[in-house]
Amino acid sequence: GFTLLPGAHPIVPIMLGEARAAQDLAARLFDEGVHVSGFFFPVVPQGQARIRTQMNAALTDDDLDEALDAFARAGAATGVLK
Repeated sequence: GFTLLPGAHPIVPIMLGEARAAQDLAARLFDEGVHVSGFFFPVVPQGQARIRTQMNAALTDDDLDEALDAFARAGAATGVLK
């Protein structure tokens, strides 16, 4: 249900569009134990706010599953996912 920027690289941007959505989702994910950064204007163009995630080889399948579950909960709680 999230929009990702295409590409094969360790930084995976999750596009949200609005700054408030990026801020709210980042805060909720932090409460869930997932550290992400929200980027919005003037760091990125107006209307292209996003959450920045970064993958690395030390992440286990369990780590990724936990993060995906947290994204689902946080996305539903903030109204980003319907």
